[in-house]
Amino acid sequence: MKKSSFIYFLSKYLNNYLPQHVGASENTIKAYSDTFKLIFIYAKDIHSLKPQKIEFEIIDKKFITEFLNWIVKIRKCSDATRNLRLSNIKAFFAYVQTEVPSLTLQTQRILQVPKKRIEQKVIEYITPKGMKLILSLPNKHTYVGIKHLVLLSFMFATGARVQEVIDVTINDFKYNGSEFIRLVGKGNKARLIPLESQVVRLLDGYLKQEKIKRVFFNIDDPIFLNHSSNKFTRQGISYIVKKYATMAIKIDSKLVPQKVYPHIFRHSRAMALLQAGVELIYIRDFLGHYSVTTTEHYAKVNNELTRKALLKVSPSDNSLDTPIWEKDKDLLIFLKNLSDT
Repeated sequence: MKKSSFIYFLSKYLNNYLPQHVGASENTIKAYSDTFKLIFIYAKDIHSLKPQKIEFEIIDKKFITEFLNWIVKIRKCSDATRNLRLSNIKAFFAYVQTEVPSLTLQTQRILQVPKKRIEQKVIEYITPKGMKLILSLPNKHTYVGIKHLVLLSFMFATGARVQEVIDVTINDFKYNGSEFIRLVGKGNKARLIPLESQVVRLLDGYLKQEKIKRVFFNIDDPIFLNHSSNKFTRQGISYIVKKYATMAIKIDSKLVPQKVYPHIFRHSRAMALLQAGVELIYIRDFLGHYSVTTTEHYAKVNNELTRKALLKVSPSDNSLDTPIWEKDKDLLIFLKNLSDT
């Protein structure tokens, strides 16, 4: 393999740079790998090129643009997925530019490929009342029901990402003797999340039960294990969330969105904190966002906060029991005549 080849630098990027220098998670590396697998498929199907025959000279701005069009038209990818693939490609070529300065012009042209403008989706969340309904549904008299209750309560209390819930260990709970839990998020960045007393009690009781139930109980094991005593999968957690959300919808469809997925618990916690008056910068740290710009999306959809703010600036003395036009007879006659013309 030539040390100037595309395959060489791609292998170095995925196996060395991302995990060791960036600290990227397994899921992030898999997302990058999937992008380049698609490029290999495209090169083979459209250009009759095997991966080992691909060189940097071939992958120029035109190649990337046509590849992006191909995944949308042929692979039926959404514009959001297209943009994600493009971001992965750009990140790789930004790395290549530092490794091979002679490719700077080519990489700069690729870095200029624009993203598709997509409509900003409204962030869906569940109100505290809706969340209370969901958390009331697991059967507290069964082992499985208790586990589901603790899992769902933990997801809401911490606002954790699904992967963070899967990876959190027994040792992360009450980290260093505190009433905090340690979560490891994107880029292997750890943060400490304060836990409310009732959540601490819930986890304490659950772990005492787990110590009896598990064949092996090691503090480095995950807090949550599935029915096979293995780590939960994303699909497993999604199943549990949808199960109780569906039950809640049947009880009161106004309290719970029709489509509920695990990340909604994270959105719901962020909105609850915002409505409680917690500043965005603290919510950013709580959620483990890199930038407060990401956290600002919650403020844009917080209609309740906007309503309360409007009430604060509206003079209460101006509130009227009877509309002004019903008190002013001349105005009432004018409006009536206007409607008759």
